[in-house]
Amino acid sequence: MRIAILGCGNMGMAFAKAFLHYNLVARPDLLLLGRHPDHCQRLAATHPGLPVAEVGPAVGDYDVVFVAVKPQDFGKVAPGLQPVLRPGQVVVSIMAGIPIARLQRELGHRQVLRAMPNTPALLGMGITGFSASPEVERSRLHQVENLLNATGRSIFLEDESLLDAVTAVSGSGPAYFYYIVQAMMRAGQELGFSESVAGLLVKQTMLGAYHLLNTSDKTPDELIAAVASRGGTTEAALREFRAGGLAETLTAGIKAAQHRATELAKE
Repeated sequence: MRIAILGCGNMGMAFAKAFLHYNLVARPDLLLLGRHPDHCQRLAATHPGLPVAEVGPAVGDYDVVFVAVKPQDFGKVAPGLQPVLRPGQVVVSIMAGIPIARLQRELGHRQVLRAMPNTPALLGMGITGFSASPEVERSRLHQVENLLNATGRSIFLEDESLLDAVTAVSGSGPAYFYYIVQAMMRAGQELGFSESVAGLLVKQTMLGAYHLLNTSDKTPDELIAAVASRGGTTEAALREFRAGGLAETLTAGIKAAQHRATELAKE
């Protein structure tokens, strides 16, 4: 398989490095695409040994073309990409908010997948939701799924509209987690711990709790009950969370993110 990547920022390069790490593509068969000569020079300097080129006819020689530019830049790169794509290629977009119909229209290309990864993909621990146009053959779909799995795990969604919910739940999800971690660290400091000690306590607690959740056959409610004894300290904290509507606030925030993702798709 030969793969070209347009948009070699953090996420684009996370995919590139994962493909190489798992031997899904040979180094000579992974092309980094620059938007102008200066950009190509920087890519060549920072990623020695990998082919680098501007968007041009050479793109037609690759089986899969990843488009990982910022969504607001898609309108600038589409005119250059459109004439060099050829039938049989698959275009994979990891740009948030741009629907398959627009990708097909502006690229003049039918075989398109739209994927929504999240930042833990940088460590190979991401989750990516993806959908495909009907023109993508099943064999190609499985090939791309294997590529996406190189950065963690993936889930195929037949209903493309659910990708806005993926954006809200897992795409933006790391920020919600960091927000809660930050609040817990600040609480620890207010209780007398230094910043470093509060950070250690909270981060290790989150790490251990994740592994318990991931390996246990118990539900979150059951795991909470195992910590919260009647009349104890955990129950006192949970009472405050419920009184303040913490769960409802988190749900409202996630729904707001989903609504915004839908709005962005129309802009």
